[in-house]
Amino acid sequence: MKNVQYILKKICSSKELLIGITILIILILVAILSPFIATNDPYFLNDDLTARPSSKYIFGTDGLGRDVFSMVVWGARTSLKVGIVVAFISSIIGTLIGGIAGYLGGKTDKIISEIINIFLMLPTFFLILIIIAIYGSSLTNIIVVMALTSWTGTARLMRSQAISLRERTFIKSAQTIGEGNIRILFRHIIPNGIFPIIADSTMAISSAILSEAGLSFLGLGDPNVISWGKIIANGKVYLPRSWWICTFPGLAIVCTVLSFYLIGEGMNHLLNPKFNGKD
Repeated sequence: MKNVQYILKKICSSKELLIGITILIILILVAILSPFIATNDPYFLNDDLTARPSSKYIFGTDGLGRDVFSMVVWGARTSLKVGIVVAFISSIIGTLIGGIAGYLGGKTDKIISEIINIFLMLPTFFLILIIIAIYGSSLTNIIVVMALTSWTGTARLMRSQAISLRERTFIKSAQTIGEGNIRILFRHIIPNGIFPIIADSTMAISSAILSEAGLSFLGLGDPNVISWGKIIANGKVYLPRSWWICTFPGLAIVCTVLSFYLIGEGMNHLLNPKFNGKD
C-alpha cells in the first residue's frame, strides 16, 4: 500500500507525467471500449457522403459515407497495438545487444558498435517501405520490420549504461566471487541500467505510431485494419471542402504522440538524478 502511495505521489509531483498518463488512460479506454463507444459500424457505407459533423455523425462522414468518429475510435486500437508492441520488441533487442557490448567490451564491443553504426546510417523508413512492398503490408509484417530496424537507439543507451556500471564496486565484487558474465549481465547490469531505457521506450512508441501512420498514408498499411493514417489519406482529396475527415484523425495522432512524449519527459525528471537535484 505504501509503495502504491509513493508511486502516486511521484506521478502527481510531475505535471508532464500526470497529464501524459491521463491522456494515455483515456486512449486505452477508448481502444478497449471501442465496440461500445463507436456510434456506427466503421465499415458501413452510409448514403450521407461527406456529411458535416452533427448530432448524428459526431465527426462527420468521409467520401464513402463512413462514420469518421467510429473509424477514429477503432483506429486507436491499431495505433496503440503497433506502438506498444514495436517498442517492446525493439527495447528487448536493444537492451540485450547494448548490454552485451557495454559489459564485455573489447572486440565484442567494437563489432557490435560497427553493426549499430551501419543500422544508423541506413535510411530506416525507406528500408521499411522496400521490405513491406516486397513481403506484404500485413500488420504483423509492419510490426516485425519496424521492431527489427528501431533498436539501435536503445542499444546505444544501454551500452553507455553498461560501460558505466561495469566499473562499479558491486560488479567487481560479483566478478571476484566467481559469478558468470551472463548472471552478472541479467542480474546486475540490465536491472540497474534499465530505467533510462524505460523512459526512452515511450519515445519509441511515439515514433512507431508516426511511422505506421505514415505507411498507411502512403497506402502501404494493412488494408484489413482501420488506421488513422489511412483515414487521412482517404480524406486528403476532399480538402478543404470536407476538412473534418483529416482533422480528427490528425488530432488523435497528435494527442497520442503528445501523451507518450509527456510521459517520457516526466519519467526522465523522476529517474534522472540531475533533474531531481541529487548528486
